[in-house]
Amino acid sequence: MAFMVKNMVGGQLKNLTGGLTEEKPEAEKTDAAAQGMTQEEFEQYQQQLEEEKQEREANFAQKKAERATLRSHFRDKYRLPKNEVDETQIQQAGDDVVLPTELAKMIAEDNQEETHKQSVLGQLSNIQNVDIDQLKDKAQATLEDLKKQTENCSLM
Repeated sequence: MAFMVKNMVGGQLKNLTGGLTEEKPEAEKTDAAAQGMTQEEFEQYQQQLEEEKQEREANFAQKKAERATLRSHFRDKYRLPKNEVDETQIQQAGDDVVLPTELAKMIAEDNQEETHKQSVLGQLSNIQNVDIDQLKDKAQATLEDLKKQTENCSLM
């Protein structure tokens, strides 16, 4: 009971006085002793934590650079303005930036589709009710007719 009264009243009194009196802990322990380790074990533990942190940061920077590479690829593809943030992320990662194989496959497939769509036959396939095989046959027949006519021409 006295403990509760002291906590309730003591805390309020400390706030009123502005905390002029400092309470010193009875037994000052180092961080290593508080965790039940020797100083040497604690230093090794801290070093291991620091190495893991650096490794995580490096992996994170690599992933950011991969994403920036992908975004810049699509910006180039669709002729959008470049982003300076992406360029700096790629430069910070150095030459280690490689797109994951899955993304590279997706990009390659997109490029194949784009080249097919840009070709004449790709444009014709967009038109409805057009038989491409029939058009090919007609074009070949026309070429053969032209060859025959040029062979029979007396000027040539």
